[in-house]
Amino acid sequence: MKRILFTLMFAAAVSSVSAQYGSATTSTDMFGNTTTTYRDSYGQSGTATSRTDMFGNTTTTYSNSSGQRGTATSRTDMFGNTNTTYTDSYGRNAGSSTSHTDMFGNTNTNYTDSYGRKAGSSTSRTDMFGNTTTDYYDASGRKTGSATSNTDMFGNTNTSFRNW
Repeated sequence: MKRILFTLMFAAAVSSVSAQYGSATTSTDMFGNTTTTYRDSYGQSGTATSRTDMFGNTTTTYSNSSGQRGTATSRTDMFGNTNTTYTDSYGRNAGSSTSHTDMFGNTNTNYTDSYGRKAGSSTSRTDMFGNTTTDYYDASGRKTGSATSNTDMFGNTNTSFRNW
């Protein structure tokens, strides 16, 4: 109960500090399932709940404050490349992404829309303190935003977003 109360108080504090651009707070249960609560700069919120099966495949269910839902199913091959398929609330293909992580922990991701056309990309890098910075680009290669994440001693991840 104390952890739940602390998490709720911590989420409120993070939202108020990062409210200019948006914020996210993630908590992980004892089985490794994660729940992330998002809040954008307009006060709209949403959640993402992730579950990983025994083969390492992850299914994430998203919902927003309007009740719209979607899923993302990720599969990682033996080389560490991750392929993710996104579906909307009706089960239709909404796009996909392919990620590759190099030996330094930097991740490059390419996104495609439901027709297979390039929709954008992102690059993530993690410093020696575990802080992750992700830059987002549109289909033309122009930078559209960035996110900075850090993890506290309780394992909660806090993310601040900034749009360009």
